Amino acid sequence: MSKELITLKSVIKDDVLRVQKWLENELVADSWFGRYSYGDFAHLGYHPEEMIHAHKEEWDKVFSDPEHKIFSIYNNTNHVGESHLAIEESLGDAQLSILIGDPDNWHKGFGTAAAKATIKMAFEEFRIFRIWVDIPEYNEDAVNMFSHLNFTHEGTLRKSRPHHGARHNSVIMGILIDEYRTSEGN
Repeated sequence: MSKELITLKSVIKDDVLRVQKWLENELVADSWFGRYSYGDFAHLGYHPEEMIHAHKEEWDKVFSDPEHKIFSIYNNTNHVGESHLAIEESLGDAQLSILIGDPDNWHKGFGTAAAKATIKMAFEEFRIFRIWVDIPEYNEDAVNMFSHLNFTHEGTLRKSRPHHGARHNSVIMGILIDEYRTSEGN
């Protein structure tokens, strides 16, 4: 596992270009949110192909939205992924998604480091009560990562993911603020 630290930064257009390229890779798209039933890769918060050409007002609307905290993940000077919190403020709830884009950067600790940084920010800065993730059942690495981060299996969305001509379950996992504080020794 890499000992390099990651940094969460504001998203810039070059980052969105990389996200779009990464998601054109079937392995990457399928491991993250998969594809919609009509074939396009799924992405929460914005459509990369639209944001590449967005005017400043459109860009600011997406990347300043208090309900969607979106960050680029950097290790040193390299953009390696994207972190996203979809916040439902009235519930004190946020859905977390982490994308490490290039498969050559998988299994090096960047996803875990980004998840930890985003979770800390969600609980400590945004005062979220509960964070949850929605993971395709076939992405066992992500299920294991969130298990090691003390997320609890909360349920299964049956056959919610189209994948290679079949339907697959989604694993829903979550962590509460008290569980986070206990696991962090706070």
